[in-house]
Amino acid sequence: MTASAPRWDLTNVYPALDSKQFKNAVKKYKSMLDDFDAYFRKIAKAGSKTDPKKLGKILGESVDRFNALLELSGTLEPYIYSFVSTDSRNKEAMRALSEFEQMSVQANVLQTRFTAWAGKLGKPAIKKAVKTNASAKAHEFILLEAAEQSKYLMSEAEEMLAAELTLSGGNAFGKLQGTVTSQMTVDFELDGKVQKMPMPALINLRSHPDESVRRRAYEAENQAWEGAKETLAACLNGVKGEALTLNKKRGREDALHASIDAARMDRETLNAMLGAMKDSFPMFRRYFRHKAKLLGKEKLAWWDLFAPMGKTDKVYSWGEARDFIVENFNKFSPDLGGFAKRAFDKNWIDGEQREGKRGGAFCMGVAAVRESRILSNYDGSFDQVSTLAHELGHAFHNECAYAAGKTQLQQSTPMTLAETASIMCETIVTEAALAQTNDPQEVLAILEAQMNNASQVVVDIYSRYLFEKEVFERRAKAELSSDEINDIMERAQKATYGDGLDERYLQKFMWTWKPHYYSSGFSFYNYPYAFGLLFATGLYAIYQKRGADFVPDYRNLLASTGEAPAAELAERFGINIRTKKFWADSLAIIGRRVDRYCQL
Repeated sequence: MTASAPRWDLTNVYPALDSKQFKNAVKKYKSMLDDFDAYFRKIAKAGSKTDPKKLGKILGESVDRFNALLELSGTLEPYIYSFVSTDSRNKEAMRALSEFEQMSVQANVLQTRFTAWAGKLGKPAIKKAVKTNASAKAHEFILLEAAEQSKYLMSEAEEMLAAELTLSGGNAFGKLQGTVTSQMTVDFELDGKVQKMPMPALINLRSHPDESVRRRAYEAENQAWEGAKETLAACLNGVKGEALTLNKKRGREDALHASIDAARMDRETLNAMLGAMKDSFPMFRRYFRHKAKLLGKEKLAWWDLFAPMGKTDKVYSWGEARDFIVENFNKFSPDLGGFAKRAFDKNWIDGEQREGKRGGAFCMGVAAVRESRILSNYDGSFDQVSTLAHELGHAFHNECAYAAGKTQLQQSTPMTLAETASIMCETIVTEAALAQTNDPQEVLAILEAQMNNASQVVVDIYSRYLFEKEVFERRAKAELSSDEINDIMERAQKATYGDGLDERYLQKFMWTWKPHYYSSGFSFYNYPYAFGLLFATGLYAIYQKRGADFVPDYRNLLASTGEAPAAELAERFGINIRTKKFWADSLAIIGRRVDRYCQL
């Protein structure tokens, strides 16, 4: 399967890293930064008492400059990252990324200075001024949000220093984690032959049909992490230490505060969702116990958690995966189907597993060409077909914003809502697979994929939330050893999986390879996935009732996710996300799938 999976093509963006076009774009980016810096020094003298019309013009020109700057950076960065993420040994790409990040410090400083200035202007002055200028008015939400967030800024000098230091601090630790984990290989015997396997490929063996292979892969993985755990613990301590220091200096309540604001939600919403998730654990533990029973066991070991069930001998070639996705996306909407076909035909997807390539999957927009690129590690399983659909959902989300003419600032979507389209597309494919078979063993296999994913997003995500919360609390007092981090991870898994798993065989090294923990600028990169699953599940239920009439409203929602708080956007569909009921209703839909699974 890996041989047939393609590599992505970005030659329509720039011919190559060493091309004149790319180098000229980098020079232009630097020039634009300098020009904006000089411009801002002039306009920063304007205050809340400035004539509204004059202030509106300044605000309008400022957002226009920001959008132009973000369009170029939103082209350069994904282009460079397309090389870094697929070959961590590419020194030219690594150097280009480092140079870009050095320049982006200036962009971060500009954004910080603008946010501070918006705070000094105040919301009343901004509201009056935007009425006089079309560009400013179109970005009123973003401008008011900047004024609100200005409360959590250090002095300009401190923010400039923090932006520069993070390159050799949190950002450097994050890159080191990515380099170490992507370059690790393990000699592993598979099908009678010893192979040098990249860690993502070894981790993917958790879904191998042979239990002996799964267990040996689990043991080999843990042995490999033993050799790297001190380096990765240093990375985690560095990232979380930086985040704690900056949060304190910026006046944040706690490590969660900035994450909630970035998610454009409130603690009331988060607590309602987490409460409903916790209430659902007995339901998921019933699924785990039934799976153990089907495997002839009393309890699942970690290496059984992803074991395929039912008829799993079906392998999807790349072409079959493409056709299946496009066909069923078409049934939801011809726009969605046509978009997916274009993504496959134009080689927007890098699906091949290979050494030096990052594990997992992601989607990134490329601003200048109004396209997306998707990374996956395709192995022919239905799980990977579902992953492709998920990432294509992200790409379709981008497409809706591009088609609606949204600017780069207007496309700044919080992670909570960024997962809406991806989960929706994943659901479309899974429900289609269920509808196309009456074979109980095939139904079991598909339901297993569906339930396994849901359990990961609800149960495991909650464990990651608990893990990160405790890591922050304890890191505030002292650095954590790798063994202490392992202990926190295991206890978080015990608290969520409970008697659904064999406590002797959990995965204490989950923290090592998850890149989500290694971003000093974005903590708690976990609960938004649960938000996305449950919000999209609720939307899918509405789609089943409304049919084709739902699609235009859905497209408008996707196009608008960067321009309003999550609660306000949810209200468009009559959803109140601040109450536990909505989340519990979505979990009840998943509960009915558990019932069906346990009947097989």
